[in-house]
Amino acid sequence: MHPRLPILSLAARARRLAALALSIAAFAAAAPAAAELPQPPALAARQYLLVDVTSDQVLAERDADARADPASLTKIMTAYLVFQALGDGKLTLEQTLPVSERAWSERKGGGSMMFIEPRMKPKVDELLRGMIVQSGNDASVALAEGVAGSVESFVEAMNRQAQAWGLRNTQFRNVTGLTESGHYSSARDIATIAARLIRDFPAGYRNYSLREYTFNGIRQDNRNMLLGRDPTVDGMKTGFTEAAGYCLVASARRELPGGERRLLSVVLGTDSRNARASESEKLLNWGWQAWDMVRLFEPGQPATKVPVWKGARSEVGLGVRGGLTVTVPRGAGAGLATSVERTDPLVAPLQAGQAVGTLRVRTAGGDEIRRLPLEVLEPVPLAGLFGRAWDALRLWIR
Repeated sequence: MHPRLPILSLAARARRLAALALSIAAFAAAAPAAAELPQPPALAARQYLLVDVTSDQVLAERDADARADPASLTKIMTAYLVFQALGDGKLTLEQTLPVSERAWSERKGGGSMMFIEPRMKPKVDELLRGMIVQSGNDASVALAEGVAGSVESFVEAMNRQAQAWGLRNTQFRNVTGLTESGHYSSARDIATIAARLIRDFPAGYRNYSLREYTFNGIRQDNRNMLLGRDPTVDGMKTGFTEAAGYCLVASARRELPGGERRLLSVVLGTDSRNARASESEKLLNWGWQAWDMVRLFEPGQPATKVPVWKGARSEVGLGVRGGLTVTVPRGAGAGLATSVERTDPLVAPLQAGQAVGTLRVRTAGGDEIRRLPLEVLEPVPLAGLFGRAWDALRLWIR
């Protein structure tokens, strides 16, 4: 039987509650306040996403995984596969391609055109600029047929690439972006495709900075209005259909004391050309002003050096092979701390790039902002027979 608890008077209860409240207040004052993330500006768009491509961090988003009509943003994937074919030697920039009846007939469906005709033999380089700068649906079809033999085979390759990247909210039905049942993507997936093109094909990406292009005497302006407004914007792609609204992927690059920094914005479903440009500009400017880039490790610089057992060398550097840059709220760069969790003991042989643990980056207040694989920075082959035997004995004693 439990002992009876004393019955407290109302006054005593009040005193205890007051003391408890004071204790809670004192604890809250002593505890470090969690850093508040900057709040993005209000945007007149259905979905959006802002990514710091340099640090691979999402800075702001709204409904970024919602499936949406991508309109001509589809052509970013189309261009990626063409650049891939060029890199693989399946095409050359100077190679001419035939203009099929199917490519020519794209003008009947409406939308943007490069205005190629079956009698023409445009070069791959010309078709790329017609697709990228003029957003030509006809150029997109001609390139798809030139790479894969048919539009259908090219679309299958687009979907295979999307699956390989893990894009769960993307499915392609055509190479142009014209509205079609089952053709969709999301702001996050579009950002992934755009960032991959920028990283994998920097020479090809330069086409997206062209302000205009003239083919067969027809001059057309790039519809990306930010190319004329902001000198740091060097791409990327506009899109419009009735279902999609006005859309824009925009990318901007700046050289900062810590190195190059690139931001990428995806804005979907605005109500005009001006709106997609102004909302994208607003988002990019906020990314520059509200966030700082901090370079923690240069490429090849170890985060830690640790012993290696049974190896030709006694220790190895661990870190992130490509270096590590993080993006933090403005002014929060001081006091960043890194910690490692690793395999122990570390036994040779070890390959460069082999993941052997986790690298964490935290703010001064203890908030984790990045978590990455901890990699071996240089290979460590096996030691000779005597070295392996000696380390085996030491491990046994250990």
